[in-house]
Amino acid sequence: MKTTVVGSYPKPKWLLRMIKLYNEGKIDDKVMNEAYDDAVRAVVKDHEVAGIDIIWDGEMRRDEMTSYFARKIDGFVIYGEVRVWGNNYYPKPAIVDELRYREPLTVHEFEFLRSITDREIKVPITGAYTIVDWSFNEFYKTKEEAVYALAEVINQELRNLVKAGASYIQLDEPAISTHPEELEIARNAVEIMTRGVNAYIGMHICYGDYSGIFPDILDFKVDQLDFEFANRNFEDLKLLKEYDFDKDLGFGCIDVHTKRVESVEEVRRAIEMALEVVDPKRLYIDPDCGLKLLPRDVAFKKLEVMVKAKNAVEREFGLT
Repeated sequence: MKTTVVGSYPKPKWLLRMIKLYNEGKIDDKVMNEAYDDAVRAVVKDHEVAGIDIIWDGEMRRDEMTSYFARKIDGFVIYGEVRVWGNNYYPKPAIVDELRYREPLTVHEFEFLRSITDREIKVPITGAYTIVDWSFNEFYKTKEEAVYALAEVINQELRNLVKAGASYIQLDEPAISTHPEELEIARNAVEIMTRGVNAYIGMHICYGDYSGIFPDILDFKVDQLDFEFANRNFEDLKLLKEYDFDKDLGFGCIDVHTKRVESVEEVRRAIEMALEVVDPKRLYIDPDCGLKLLPRDVAFKKLEVMVKAKNAVEREFGLT
């Protein structure tokens, strides 16, 4: 079994201050990039000390999982912010022209992380279906056409990631479970994005009703499906048993929606439930989703508990 993270991690308070100064024009690109690099080093240290096997950079450079990529792709514009829930807003992209690959999206993030750690690395990137679903489409005749056009762009990025040395790529597709009627579009998009990509491919899905995408989600051409379970009291494990789950499993066993730090014992019990579904070698243990909305000390403690629970299960079953 291996432990990993889904993607985001809380930004250090000093980095948030630097971003504010940068947006106000008070510091230049060189200083801001140095700040991002230092923040990534801090996240890597947290992950390594916690004992995480497969790490990422905590998305220190990313402000949001849709607009961050849209800004780097020709054909998108950002009109302004829209309200998501409560008083939370995000800059919603709009497709106003043909989507074209302009510059690397994540390659530089991977290359810097590779230069500062020997740990195994996973590269998360938001998938074509979710980006289009969370954007305005003012150019393509149909949503399907827009999704496939963006999938071609992302395919170029995934190929470039592999050339740079990436071996584990995660497609973030939380929107898929909210539109089960469009599952065929999402499946076709995954095939386009991963065409010719020689890497281990995981897909993270959260939100929505998972029962609406089973068993069809098992036909997606990915190596691993990663779901949130802890926030749902692990009820959806029943779906995996019902449909003979045959892929690697990304097992969300840490609730990212609460500041309460789980006990080692409760996470250990959860992992044992997952082992009723998949073999230990096919189990990747992680939080439900990104940790960025939690206080940094809480996020770190949750990762520590997750690792300790995994180690306890390995000792119990003689897997070490």
